Amino acid sequence: MTEPSGAGIRDAATTPVIPGLFPDPSVCRVGEDYYLVNSSFEYAPGIPIWHSRDLRTWTQLGNVLTRETQFPAGVSAASRGIYAPTIRHRDGTFFVVGTNVERGGEQFVVTATDPAGPWSDPIVFEGLGGIDPDLAWDDDGSCVLTYCALDEALRPEDGSLPVIAQVRVDLDRGIRLEEPRVIWRGSGLAHPEGPHLYRRGDWWYLLTAEGGTERGHAVCVARSRAIDGPFEAAPANPIFSRRSTGFPVQNTGHADLVERPDGSWAMVYLGVRPRGFTPGFHVVGRETFLARIAWADGWPVVHTDNVLPARPDTSFTDDFSGTELHPRWVSADGTLPGPHPAGGLALGSHDLAVRVRDLRWRFEAHVDASAPVALRVRLDDQHWYEITLDGDAAEVRARIGPLAASMRSARATGDVVTLVVEAVDATHDGPDDLRFGLVDADGERWLAALDGRYLSTEVAGGFTGRVLSLRALGATPARVVSARYLPLGDE
Repeated sequence: MTEPSGAGIRDAATTPVIPGLFPDPSVCRVGEDYYLVNSSFEYAPGIPIWHSRDLRTWTQLGNVLTRETQFPAGVSAASRGIYAPTIRHRDGTFFVVGTNVERGGEQFVVTATDPAGPWSDPIVFEGLGGIDPDLAWDDDGSCVLTYCALDEALRPEDGSLPVIAQVRVDLDRGIRLEEPRVIWRGSGLAHPEGPHLYRRGDWWYLLTAEGGTERGHAVCVARSRAIDGPFEAAPANPIFSRRSTGFPVQNTGHADLVERPDGSWAMVYLGVRPRGFTPGFHVVGRETFLARIAWADGWPVVHTDNVLPARPDTSFTDDFSGTELHPRWVSADGTLPGPHPAGGLALGSHDLAVRVRDLRWRFEAHVDASAPVALRVRLDDQHWYEITLDGDAAEVRARIGPLAASMRSARATGDVVTLVVEAVDATHDGPDDLRFGLVDADGERWLAALDGRYLSTEVAGGFTGRVLSLRALGATPARVVSARYLPLGDE
């Protein structure tokens, strides 16, 4: 692989093309257009979908799962919900296949003729216990669903799980045509998962993620003359990994390939940007990165020397003037946000959240002080910091596992108050400090600064990153006049 050189270059090796909590990327191309989806876990609407013309600059079209008939409310815990979708296109139809782990790891398929939606209700394939499904079509037009199997019935003689399994399906009738079979046990690293199949020339290539989605994460590949194997491993496996290096992007894996119109190939993959003292803390989740693919002796070779355009504009100001929310807004408890009256947002007890996109940032919520309201930086329900406003009382609170505490309180003045949180440089050994304050009739002032490491995946576990959520504290709806997010500095 080729490494970047030169100060100030915005290179794909260290800069995500889709920053923030957008993991497990899958991509397809239709003509000159590329479409990409990500895992969404407990957040609803589910499965963000993006569009690009160059693989480097992406615009969110919307979300795939926008109705309760597609994604029933009631996710049981953080880092559950919707896992690792794959997007494919065939004969004018887009297909997204994914896993709902709330339903025993069921594999489902939704379809659309327009990637912006609406998407169909799911076709559910029961009895395929596992995650990370992929769709591919054999030369005879038959469809195969390949996935990371966790079903005891498919456990090999050596006792290893997971394995990569495959089953032929009829998408028109929504049925399996056979019992699933094991096609690959991995190259020898832990946790073979995230399979994707591609036809190139006379070969079928099977791309997998191995090593676990932490620091040992890697991309591996095998190939076969037939879609169902037998597969032979690439001699250079893993073909891509940052494990055991000091590179600023780690946990690289769970990749997908796409062929460009000119016949060249590219790869999207996930990575994290850990910071702070050992073990390093990543806080915005697993992000989407880009690489180019060369081919040598019939095998893909990964290069990370792409030069990127100016940083994505992650800033936004939302005055909630329309009745429909921008697709960036999600619910943190699996409850689909509904329409609202124009001119301000009425909050209930369900969290309304937006993903953090940058390493340094500022978020402001301009709120009506007549009803109790909270602004929270959330990793999960057991790891969060927040600032609340209840009448004229502002308070900063924290929860880290079973420990909860009030950090500081202050008096607020005025009918409308701006609650503020910033991620700034760390004063200890963590990735950052999160400082909370407010702007009221008396001006701007800071109440508390808290160590950001406790809102990291390395502390809390799981598969997600930080979101910024707003909610009413009581039965009375709270009104948010506007919200603003700004990155701080260039990354």
